[in-house]
Amino acid sequence: MGVPAFNVSYCKQTNKQLISFISSTHTYSDRRSNSELKFRLDLILIQNPVLQEREKMVKICCIGAGYVGGPTMAVIALKCPDIEVAVVDISVPRITAWNSDQLPIYEPGLDDVVKQCRGKNLFFSTDVEKHVCEADIVFVSVNTPTKTRGLGAGKAADLTYWESAARMIADVSKSDKIVVEKSTVPVKTAEAIEKILTHNSKGINFQILSNPEFLAEGTAIEDLFKPDRVLIGGRETPGGQKAIKALKDVYAHWVPEENIITTNLWSAELSKLAANAFLAQRISSVNAMSALCEATGANVSQVSYAVGKDTRIGSKFLNASVGFGGSCFQKDILNLVYICECNGLPEVAEYWKQVIKINDYQKTRFVNRVVASMFNTVSNKKIAILGFAFKKDTGDTRETPAIDVCKGLLGDKALLSIYDPQVTEDQIQRDLSMKKFDWDHPLHLQPMSPTTVKQVGVVWDAYEATKDAHGVCILTEWDEFKTLDFQRIYDNMQKPAFVFDGRNVVDSEKLREIGFIVYSIGKPLDAWLKDMPALV
Repeated sequence: MGVPAFNVSYCKQTNKQLISFISSTHTYSDRRSNSELKFRLDLILIQNPVLQEREKMVKICCIGAGYVGGPTMAVIALKCPDIEVAVVDISVPRITAWNSDQLPIYEPGLDDVVKQCRGKNLFFSTDVEKHVCEADIVFVSVNTPTKTRGLGAGKAADLTYWESAARMIADVSKSDKIVVEKSTVPVKTAEAIEKILTHNSKGINFQILSNPEFLAEGTAIEDLFKPDRVLIGGRETPGGQKAIKALKDVYAHWVPEENIITTNLWSAELSKLAANAFLAQRISSVNAMSALCEATGANVSQVSYAVGKDTRIGSKFLNASVGFGGSCFQKDILNLVYICECNGLPEVAEYWKQVIKINDYQKTRFVNRVVASMFNTVSNKKIAILGFAFKKDTGDTRETPAIDVCKGLLGDKALLSIYDPQVTEDQIQRDLSMKKFDWDHPLHLQPMSPTTVKQVGVVWDAYEATKDAHGVCILTEWDEFKTLDFQRIYDNMQKPAFVFDGRNVVDSEKLREIGFIVYSIGKPLDAWLKDMPALV
């Protein structure tokens, strides 16, 4: 009995599955040897270009090994073992760290994912051009800092690094590629990148997609495993739609199809800015309420709980705090403001500016409360700073409120003792001596030896930080701060002993029973604080 005829279109997977399919159509005695089956398989593939394309291992390259590129590519490698993933960066120390046991960023669950895939189908390299040349899909996850000079300074995104990446892709490419925006970029960036690639293409076809990330640091791996949505924007052309499908097929390895949203390029780009603006606006809204709560004796936690029970509003992002931080919120809102201004929408621009103003106001208000409570001066007083990262479960300090609070206290000549479980002394000193917006430039362009701020000490124990301190400022909601022995802390502090809780993580009443004078954002004021009102 010969090999029966069959419709190749039904065979959609790998060589192994095709061999299994052919084998299963014979009786035991009639089965051909593996070599004959392989011959028939090769013949099938030669006659069917679609299957040839499927046989080729897809290669992905990501330019930029930071907080977005590293975790995203690690999860793609884990979920897509049939895809080879390379993460490239010109920073040798960063790539060395990715290839070591001490990864360059802290993110729960990231270590396990990287170690499962690294050296198999996940590679970290400084050979940028080689991996870009070989890739079918190139993700670009480079810095897009806020411009510090020239047109749009202080608001517009600086696309220098994106443009350099695009020109490099055009220079080294020898085959058609899909180029994916992973960085947060202004609307219409894809159009500019498309022009650069097209005018330098040498006959190679490039398709541009926007695939913004919606990760929350501290839960990034979980967000990647179970995303609310994956957004892919592309051109509404046959080539653009084919590119969208190719990227959609990657995510479809583990993301349900109904959670993969496809749009045009501009909608995808704007959706990222809009999402961050909406989230930041919620934080500024509840923080504005926290000031009113303090003035009236209301409790912001009770107010936000009641408001969040409304299903039209929901409970997320309604926790009052010393202010929002992170790499995206302020930068993206400033970018949104600039885009609105450029499109003749000053009223819309002013609306979003207010979100930033309230955030700045909240940090200033906190500093004023600290200084006013402590007899209107903190000069030469030791203030313990518990937490420097912008949120718990990350070592990221970009735009952390702690920077502005610390600088405000330093301006009144306070002596700071800082403790954070994940932030190094070098990073803290760098942040406190760095100019605004410089944090978003690549590390190799930043000062390698930051100027030491003499009024700042960094310790690796909360009890050491608070020893002999006049006041304690809690600026990050690390879980360990909830379980500290505050009686021990109180016994070793100067009196009166103050706690300024910028995250509402401690039990104010229990601390008052110990003897602390306590200020909690948006909570009814301690009698002491009412007698010494802060200037705002």
